[in-house]
Amino acid sequence: MKKIVLAAALSMTAATAFAGGTVEPVVTPAPVVEQKASSSSSGMMIPLLVLLVVAAAVASN
Repeated sequence: MKKIVLAAALSMTAATAFAGGTVEPVVTPAPVVEQKASSSSSGMMIPLLVLLVVAAAVASN
């Protein structure tokens, strides 16, 4: 009985030795997304330009 237990223990340790052992996992870093800083008035620029063009068109008539 001791020989069976000893054989089982040796086969378990031998299997892990030939399996390659433990290796540090390779972790890829998450991509960094840069956001452009925008002012709060950037959304108002196009409507103000359109209003300026319309006002110039009305004033020229």
